[in-house]
Amino acid sequence: MSYFNVRVYGLLINERNEILISDEQQEGRHFSKFPGGGLELGEGLIDALKREFMEECAAEVEVLNHFYTTDFYEKSSFNDSQILSIYYFVRPAGRLDLEFKHKPFDFTAGTAQSFRWVKLVALSEDDVTFKTDKMVVRLLLQQMAI
Repeated sequence: MSYFNVRVYGLLINERNEILISDEQQEGRHFSKFPGGGLELGEGLIDALKREFMEECAAEVEVLNHFYTTDFYEKSSFNDSQILSIYYFVRPAGRLDLEFKHKPFDFTAGTAQSFRWVKLVALSEDDVTFKTDKMVVRLLLQQMAI
C-alpha cells in the first residue's frame, strides 16, 4: 500500500548565523535533519511544527514564513510512503534550553537524538541525510549567497 507522509520542519538560524541540525538514531539508522517531523491526522502544519519543536527541543517556536515544499518524488527511507516535506523559518519564543553538541551523533547515554549548530558559511549538503533536506541546504545557500 502506498500513501503520503506529510512532514514539517523548522529552519532555526541563530544570531551567529548558525542553523540548528538534529542528529538522530531510529530503527538502527543514523541520520541528520532539521528539527521537525510528521503531521498527525487533524493537525495543521503550523500546529504540527510547534508540537514537534516541543517534543524534540522542549521549546516553543514562532513560525515565521514558508521556505520550501518538496517538488519532486521522494520515497520514505523507512516505509513505502511518498514523503511530502514543508519547511518554515522559525525562531524560538524563549530560551533554547538544549545541550548542544559539536560532533554529529554525540548522543548522551540513553538518548537517540542530539543537536548541533552549523555555521551557514560552512553548511553543506553533507550535513544532512535525506534528499529533501539536501535540496533545502542548496536553496538556503543560493538564497543567502554564501
